[in-house]
Amino acid sequence: MGAKNGDAGTGPDRRRARREARARETRVRESRRRRAGAELWEWTKTLVLTVVFLVIIRTFLVQTFVITSGSMEETLLVGDFLMVNRLGLGTRIPGTEVLTPGYSEPRRGDVLVFDPAHEEGIKLVKRLVGMPGDTLSMRDKVLYINGARQEEPYARWLDPEGDDEHPWMEWQLAHLTAGTDPKEYIPTRDNWGPIAVPDDRYFMLGDNRDFSLDSRYWGMIERWRIEGRAMFFYFSYNRDSRAPFAFIREVRWDRFGRRIR
Repeated sequence: MGAKNGDAGTGPDRRRARREARARETRVRESRRRRAGAELWEWTKTLVLTVVFLVIIRTFLVQTFVITSGSMEETLLVGDFLMVNRLGLGTRIPGTEVLTPGYSEPRRGDVLVFDPAHEEGIKLVKRLVGMPGDTLSMRDKVLYINGARQEEPYARWLDPEGDDEHPWMEWQLAHLTAGTDPKEYIPTRDNWGPIAVPDDRYFMLGDNRDFSLDSRYWGMIERWRIEGRAMFFYFSYNRDSRAPFAFIREVRWDRFGRRIR
């Protein structure tokens, strides 16, 4: 009788214990799910904020640019990686021609990255030589600004016999200064002008003057097309090399951190 009473007494206790154990397991699983969900949400927030931060930096503060042509040699070499300051000159709001405020303006001699008018979807880097209101001309490869001969130690001339006409240069006819007969005007690579730079335009030239398609050919650019000022090299290697792993074996260490002038 006592044994039966004992069995009857332990049955409810066991069932209660099993219920409590299952409840504890359920609470533990729920706690783990909540922790996993919280961790996933924290990782997601971190990832989203990182992407947003990088987009803001890339769009409004700095950008990188890789040199793929020789139009700016010897200042810039194929395989140079540049850091470009977008904040200083103001940044174009995507999809508009509106610039955010900058703390400086383009200066003559700046090496600038810009969005050219003649071809969408590309970025170019050239030197700013013509400011709004300037009068520009070139005589036998020598640049004149407002009648003054320019000393350009960065300019490179490699093709003394190759002066030629180009149909793209016809745009210059609309900007000739007074006293120049449009009917007699035949611009060439090394001899052109004088032309007047409008108040809202900038004239760009490549330093490698014989092998650069620049404002001589496709015209001047508006202020809002300027993306930023090239600051310094953060990497460089001989991109034209056919050697395997040239980006490791042919690094130009002496260019790292060098300021671009």
